[in-house]
Order: sequence, then C-alpha cells, then structure tokens
Amino acid sequence: MTAVAPVIHSTVPRELQFKVLVIGEFGVGKTAVIRRYTEGHFSPYYKLTIGVDFAVKTLDWDAKTKVTIQMWDIAGHERFGHMTRVYYKYAVAAIVVFDLSRPPTFEAVLKWVSDIREKVTLCDGRPIPVLLLANKCDIDSITIQPEVISNFCKQHLIDAWFLTSAKEDINIGDAMKWLVGRILEVRSSSPAPAPVVRTLAPEDPPEKPSSYCCSMVCSEPGVVLAWCTANPDDGVGMVSHWLIIF
Repeated sequence: MTAVAPVIHSTVPRELQFKVLVIGEFGVGKTAVIRRYTEGHFSPYYKLTIGVDFAVKTLDWDAKTKVTIQMWDIAGHERFGHMTRVYYKYAVAAIVVFDLSRPPTFEAVLKWVSDIREKVTLCDGRPIPVLLLANKCDIDSITIQPEVISNFCKQHLIDAWFLTSAKEDINIGDAMKWLVGRILEVRSSSPAPAPVVRTLAPEDPPEKPSSYCCSMVCSEPGVVLAWCTANPDDGVGMVSHWLIIF
C-alpha cells in the first residue's frame, strides 16, 4: 500500500506589489487624490510636485491576497521631459486626472494617454489599463457633461472613468477598488506575471505603516533613491529603501 503525503495548504497570504502612474496636467488634484486614498485626508495647501513623488498603500484584498499599490505622482510638466520613460517603466496601470472646472485639462487627457501607450506596455505587449478621474466634481462651475466623458472613453479605449472629489472624498475609494480589481484581472489573464516594482529593504526592517509617502531623486537611469517618511507632515524622513527600476 502506497502512503500518500497529506496536502498542506499555506495560510500565509500572497503579497503583490503594483506600480500605478497618476498623471495629468498641473493643478488637477493628483496629489490630493493620492493623499486622500493613502492617508484619508485632504489639505488645500499641497505644494506643486516637482519631478515625481510616490505614496504607498497596502490593503488586504481578500483572505489570501495582500496588495501594495505604489502610486507614482508625476508632475504635470513631466510629459515634456526626457525622464518620463524611466518613471513609467514597469507600471501596470495608469490614472489620468483632469479638473472638471478647467476644460483644457480634459482636452489634454488624450495627450497623456498617448504618451503612456507609446512608452509602457504590459510584459505581453498589451496596453496597461487606464482609469480616468473627472476630479473636483464638488465644484459648481462644471461645463463638461458626463455623456461627453463617456463617449470620449469609448472612442479612445479608456477602461473606465469616475466622477471624483478628493476634497469631499467622493468615489476615490470606489475608483481605486475598481482599478485594483482590474489589475488583478489583467494579471490573471496574462501568460506571464505582470511586472512589479521590486523594493529592496535592509535586513530586518522595522514594520512599515500601511501607507507612506516618498520623494524621488533620479541620479541616473536605472537607480532611484526613495526618501521615505511614515508621516509626510512631521518633516522627518529616513532613507529606507532603494528602488531599483532597471
């Protein structure tokens, strides 16, 4: 009689990391959207982003899956810079944000979407998912109608769009929940694992909070130094990770 070894099911959840770009014209609320999602609050006093910052949010997607989202906040003027290809590399999704009260920022969405599709794809060559956020929906002076946005997304193959307000916390969580679900859906249908950002931490690192923010300094293509702080308002930071994007 042949003995059969018992099947042992691991109780350790899988941990996935995904890099998500947050792009759009300056002043549309990209940083506010990121802070609302990762930190749960809004401030009217955000400084203009220079280059790129990123924030990290970790969530328990289900009993078997923990997901870490690295949200890369790309400055509005960076579309014209030579570093965007480096910033975009290994992204698995993009959020394009525009300001409902400023029609020119909506007109610029297609340029940002085209820039993404020219510079980054999934590992199997497919375009990365794109989510459009029509931000500042709490403002009264809105002239862009929802039908126009819906038709625009269908015409340009944008996966989904949401009316949002970082100030009033409208649809930020729902939009991000949709995006994470879409990333996992695309990943499961890919013949090879979707690319993820590898974060190399020192030995025996202290436990990280579920969200934190970083500023990026690019010394050369291939190496990015992340200056991280658990609380971006305390003015104290420590170099805790080297982010290698090759």
